[in-house]
Amino acid sequence: MSLLPSLKTIKGLCILDNDGKRVVSKYYDTDDETFATVKDQKQFEGKVFKATEKANSEVVAINNYTVVYRSNVDLFFYVFGDSRENELMLLSVLNALYDSISMILRKNVEKRAIFENMDSVLLICDEVVDRGILLECDSNNIVNRVHVRTEDIPLSEQTVSQVFQSAKEQLKWSLLR
Repeated sequence: MSLLPSLKTIKGLCILDNDGKRVVSKYYDTDDETFATVKDQKQFEGKVFKATEKANSEVVAINNYTVVYRSNVDLFFYVFGDSRENELMLLSVLNALYDSISMILRKNVEKRAIFENMDSVLLICDEVVDRGILLECDSNNIVNRVHVRTEDIPLSEQTVSQVFQSAKEQLKWSLLR
């Protein structure tokens, strides 16, 4: 553990289901023996899940790491940093991650929806943190970067304005040909 300042403040983030099984995980400090192998990562996730599944707080300290978390219907969202890391900064990363995923999934943040939109969820993780460096905490900016195009949304799930906009764009392109 170095006491020198560093931009690499996030050690990792993960989403676990209500059984403690991994749904999504990203680890940024693989030099640390706690996260060196997948087996070590899953062991750490198990400790984190056991410590948080029935806890009433948002922050816990586990193995010299500060862990902030948030639970939802059937998922637990975690962001962890060094034990000396600012909890408010970690919490802002967690909120950006959760709020961005919630926007992309139209507030339907469930395990099934995460699996169906895994590409967008992984892009959101990459937009929030890159190699342990916090990039963005504004969920609106993150969602705009991930940019789910209306062509990718089934017609039955689009709003009326999205359908009209899509039709207008298709008409414009057909006239320009």
